[in-house]
Amino acid sequence: MRAAILAVGSELLGTERLDTNSLELTEALERHGVELLRKAVVGDDPGELERVVGELVSAAELVLVTGGLGPTADDLTREAVAAALGRELSESPRSSPTSRPSSPRSACGCRRSTGARRR
Repeated sequence: MRAAILAVGSELLGTERLDTNSLELTEALERHGVELLRKAVVGDDPGELERVVGELVSAAELVLVTGGLGPTADDLTREAVAAALGRELSESPRSSPTSRPSSPRSACGCRRSTGARRR
C-alpha cells in the first residue's frame, strides 16, 4: 500500500510549530510496511488544500490528514477535503461538537454528492 500524509495549519509553515504528528504517523506506517510516497504541509487556505488533497488522492491509496480540524473559522479542512473528493458534508451525531472526540483519529462525515465523481 502507498500512503501520503498531509499536515494542515498555517502555524506549521512558520518556525514556531513543529509538525510532530507526521513523524509519528510515518513511524506507524513503516511498522506496518506501508510505503510513504509524500508528506505535505498546507496552510489554512481552502483552495490550496483542495488542490493538494486531489493530488495526494490520485497518487496514494491512503491519505492521512492531520490538523486543521479545530472549532475556529479558519479550520476549513473538512470542507476542502469534501470538495476535493466531490462529496458533501453531512452532520452526524458522532461528529457533533458535543460528542466529537479530541483524538487525532476523529474524522469528518462525508458522503458522495449526487452526480459528483471522485477525482
